[in-house]
Amino acid sequence: MRNRILLIVGVVVIMAIQGCSKKTAPNRSEENNATLNANIEIKKADSVAVIKRAVKRKTVTAVPKVIVVNDQFAKKSVDGRYFYDLQGHRYWRNNRDGKYYIFNKTMTTDPDFKKPNN
Repeated sequence: MRNRILLIVGVVVIMAIQGCSKKTAPNRSEENNATLNANIEIKKADSVAVIKRAVKRKTVTAVPKVIVVNDQFAKKSVDGRYFYDLQGHRYWRNNRDGKYYIFNKTMTTDPDFKKPNN
């Protein structure tokens, strides 16, 4: 029984090796080889000229400096000020006019952006 299994496995391995041999590939005639080589040379010459591709750049949208947001959609910070996040930028509420301005350093000293006295 063991000999039969080894024999079957051996035959399958030999057939796989023989099937991958170059000798089993069909022969090409001289004419086919000449046209094949000519096509390869033409493709090499053509591909050098066509390799470049156009690069698409991302369009950058402008970030508005001032936005108007309903206060029920804005979030409230720990210190009681309202803020709104839009496109990765944080806008803080101006208590005088109710509009939201993109953050800058002068907001820290401006009394219009401080905590409301409510």
